[in-house]
Amino acid sequence: MLAAPVLPAPEPWRPVFAPPFAPPVTPGFASCAAVGGLLGIGFATHPDTGNDLVMVVSHDGHGLFDAVTGEKIARERDPEPEDDTPDSTADLTCPGLGPIAGTRVHIAGLYGGGLHLTAVGGWGLEVVHPAWPHERVLLTHGSGMPHREPHGDGWWHIFNSHYSELRTIGFSPSGHTLAVATSSDLTLWTRAG
Repeated sequence: MLAAPVLPAPEPWRPVFAPPFAPPVTPGFASCAAVGGLLGIGFATHPDTGNDLVMVVSHDGHGLFDAVTGEKIARERDPEPEDDTPDSTADLTCPGLGPIAGTRVHIAGLYGGGLHLTAVGGWGLEVVHPAWPHERVLLTHGSGMPHREPHGDGWWHIFNSHYSELRTIGFSPSGHTLAVATSSDLTLWTRAG
């Protein structure tokens, strides 16, 4: 595990956020959206487009991203005190915003909760700690056992959390989005449209 380099997620996955520089240093590698003080994330579905949405909860409020385009579509800098973090509710939810206003979104991260670790098509996620406290995120396909097949063929080391604390990883309920959230950023991959 220590020798396995970070690789781009395989087809059909593609990074959502474009690199902040041009041209990309390495095509296929994921860039992130900076979110200082990130506490957790949750998934919802856009009522008009059907796209996966990712709600981000941080010390600076709440944000909502389209998980296909990467566009930030809503922002709430000052949520009500009783709803600013998910730990104020028994079900770890925060109020939706923008197109999902009026709903509540389950948030996984610093305060607990969890996201899907498997997705339709035989995809899976695993966190390993070969150099604790730095965590590595593995994407698997098929057997789900990263030790059975060679690296890059059945499993991929797609993220190394060496600079920030890992908050949560997971697939959206649709299985079309893969998210990695740390205390400082959000990285997304999609296999939609």
